Amino acid sequence: MSDRRGYYTVDEVRAAEAELFTRVPAGVPMRRAAFGLAGVVVDELRSLTGGVVGRTVGLLVGSGDNGGDALWAGVFLRRRGVRVSAVLLNPERAHREGLAALRAAGGRVVDRLDAVDLVIDGIVGISGRGPLRPPAAEMVAALDVPIVSADLPSGVDPETGAVDGPAVTADVTVAFGAYKPVHALAAPRCGRIVLVPIGLQLPDAGLVQLDPGAVGDGWPVPGPTDDKYSQGVTGVCAGSAKYPGAGVLCTGAAVAATSGMVRYVGSDAEVLEKFPEVVASSTISETGRVQAWVFGPGGGTDSGARDRLAEVLGTDLPVLVDADGLTILAEEPGLVRGRSAVTVLTPHAGEFARLTGSAVGSDRVGAVRRLAREWEVTVLLKGRATVVASPGQATLVNDAGGDWAATPGSGDVLSGIIGALLAAGREAGWAAAAGARVHALAANLAAHGGREVGAPISATPLLGHVRAAVRVLREVGRGEGW
Repeated sequence: MSDRRGYYTVDEVRAAEAELFTRVPAGVPMRRAAFGLAGVVVDELRSLTGGVVGRTVGLLVGSGDNGGDALWAGVFLRRRGVRVSAVLLNPERAHREGLAALRAAGGRVVDRLDAVDLVIDGIVGISGRGPLRPPAAEMVAALDVPIVSADLPSGVDPETGAVDGPAVTADVTVAFGAYKPVHALAAPRCGRIVLVPIGLQLPDAGLVQLDPGAVGDGWPVPGPTDDKYSQGVTGVCAGSAKYPGAGVLCTGAAVAATSGMVRYVGSDAEVLEKFPEVVASSTISETGRVQAWVFGPGGGTDSGARDRLAEVLGTDLPVLVDADGLTILAEEPGLVRGRSAVTVLTPHAGEFARLTGSAVGSDRVGAVRRLAREWEVTVLLKGRATVVASPGQATLVNDAGGDWAATPGSGDVLSGIIGALLAAGREAGWAAAAGARVHALAANLAAHGGREVGAPISATPLLGHVRAAVRVLREVGRGEGW
């Protein structure tokens, strides 16, 4: 089993489809996709209503192949005893063979959907761009039943996940043959995502998500010959008299993430009160042996902070720069550009704009790749879908599975986790993506507390669940749990 899930661009999928068409008869790939789509709909009907026969499914059918997928799914549903009604949004361009087969199977063509149990969204496929047009938008807005989208939610950009107008929010999205970037970058729009294989032969993907089990397998844990030094010593330069909590959260996350030593540079007594295992010093030069640095959260942006950042970046050690450190770099990028040692920048959208002079825009993956390439660093752009780019490597993405981490101080925790992984010797891109995975899971665990319904959290309980998140992912890696 692969340790990562690939997401493929429209061009990559089209090329794989063209190759598939040379190996199988015409129409076979569409029917494979439609058969898988119908199977997912059957499962949804059973969970919703307890049965399939006599239930009613509506089809919103656009032009081209995506509409054909929906029509053929309707044919297979009719064979299972489901009543099927189809609205043709562009009758002149409806898929002829699929439409004829649906009518022959007893499906109806109607002007609008009434009293259906579920709707299949076959409006726009991966070649479509832009929001839903008014007729389709009105029909979608009027729906109050579950929606299963064919390949992607219509109106959502397949490459960027961007939405700039009316679009479908699906309960389930059935991906045909391959996952596309939209399935990671706009996961809340997609709902549950089910992959239906259709026989595509795909190259290595340029956008990937680490498998949860692979994160657990790769997480550093002590071995029989390890000591406090061999597991990685993380240096943390964070917090200040104005923002003491940042030092506590960042340092505490480094303590929780691995069994290595954590050294703290600063005068905040609360750090040692909370975490007596931390070794403190007042200056960077007095710190002692360190294997990676975390710099920035709550540390200020004055000349003293600038000098401390320059001192850290002047080493040959991995350095993660966050928060106030990024503000300093935005004014003086020469501190980091061209640095030979590993550097990881972890901006949110506002900090990214300060670093680059422009907003992230709708193409988050492209924007992060450009900054990573131009500055020769690893960049982690925070968000519901965290994007990590390193020059010359596949871009990593992590869908958080929830929005609970959107709280002050959450980023300080993330920085400490990733810094500890860098100190343990993990590759920068992997450390950033794996750290984001644990961070997101810790937020979800803290919010839910073992309950189905979550409640808002702050950064402190998120920090308190970091070890539990690591434990869950290690159980997955060993096949012992979710």
